[in-house]
Amino acid sequence: MNRTVSLSPLLRRLLYSGAIAATATLSFLGSSLGSTAQATFHNSPKAILDEAWQIVYREYVDSSFNQVNWMTVRQELLSQDYSSMEHAYTALRQALEQLEDPYTRFLDPKQFQALTNQTSGELSGIGIRLKRDEATQTLVVVEPIANSPASQAGIQPGDRIVAIDGRITRGMTVEEASRLIQGEAGTPITLRVDRDGRGAVTLPLTRARIEVPNVSYSLRAESTHEIGYIRLTEFSSHAPEQMRQAIQTLLDQGADGFVLDLRGNPGGLLQASIDISRMWLEEGAIVRTVNRSGNSHEITANHTALTELPLAVLVDGHSASSSEILTGALMDNQRAIVVGNRTFGKALVQSVHSLSDGSGLAVTVAHYYTPRGTDISHRGIAPDIQVNLTNQQRQTLSADRSLIGTPDDPYYQEAVSALQPAIARQIVPPTNPFVQLAEQESPSRQN
Repeated sequence: MNRTVSLSPLLRRLLYSGAIAATATLSFLGSSLGSTAQATFHNSPKAILDEAWQIVYREYVDSSFNQVNWMTVRQELLSQDYSSMEHAYTALRQALEQLEDPYTRFLDPKQFQALTNQTSGELSGIGIRLKRDEATQTLVVVEPIANSPASQAGIQPGDRIVAIDGRITRGMTVEEASRLIQGEAGTPITLRVDRDGRGAVTLPLTRARIEVPNVSYSLRAESTHEIGYIRLTEFSSHAPEQMRQAIQTLLDQGADGFVLDLRGNPGGLLQASIDISRMWLEEGAIVRTVNRSGNSHEITANHTALTELPLAVLVDGHSASSSEILTGALMDNQRAIVVGNRTFGKALVQSVHSLSDGSGLAVTVAHYYTPRGTDISHRGIAPDIQVNLTNQQRQTLSADRSLIGTPDDPYYQEAVSALQPAIARQIVPPTNPFVQLAEQESPSRQN
């Protein structure tokens, strides 16, 4: 399974850099240790180090390992004594740094579990999005996820979370609150919630496994046309089915064209980007990957597009990885107009492996190219139409996220304007059969 993940902001920047393939393969090079010594080895931190070392040895995209003697690295890792797993983890991170590849990373068990949860497109919690009100230092509900324990308990946007299981939240960050709220499905949690300053009430809830919505959409009346606006925030495992539902619903509602918003989308699952590309692209190449042996693999559309209506794609400097695969496929096949700013520019494919102690390893295993063979690494994709915001426009959009994808959003407005000619060409007035018949029966005359 191919995956990337969103963790902390720092890890998000580091990991959302390429399509990631997750595996759980384990192997060890032959050892001359005796049976007793081998048992001790396999129960020690060194076993995890050797496990990780071998994955890099087998799969890393650069067979020269950045001119590092990787066999020597193994010897150095296994010759040390480690007082704890954290000590071993530090040594492994230092070894990986020699590759000078920020996208080949070790993840401790907690980080790896967060990655697994994120890429599954699900979470175990109560289903609320929070923000912090800096003026009051309180946590405010942005929205409850539909059909979640939070929505079923009546929690509404604007509600303030006063306490979580008795812990006062004043001054707490969103990340700290999230750690308290998330937990195993079926376990209880109690929130103190204040609405409009009318006094806090205690709400007992039960955590559940919740599908995270990564796709939002709506039909917008623009001039004489109906525009289907779709925003995709992440390429999770559920994103393709959510995208399919969005496209089909908007088609049923009478959309004349589409705006697909990938701004701020840092990537996700490779397979999700392929599946979604095929919903928009009837034929043609989607992406080509090349591994360290020079073997090339091209992935193409398979005649399963849901629509051929005009399409504009919105991107910015935070559109990365799988976002760039989708954008490159649509642009190179002349399927969409790309509007916005140059994308992030990361064209590496990663493989994520679970290690036997619950930790994980992300390893760069291949490079990818757009259908026209363009290497976007460090360069990104330049849009067909560049959008330059004033400082005031940028501040306005940042302060009020509800303006995104509306007439007050310059990116969206530029995309709608770019679509209008293509939509007009597609919408042909119906022929009046009576006029056509009259024209056929009228005798020709010469003047």
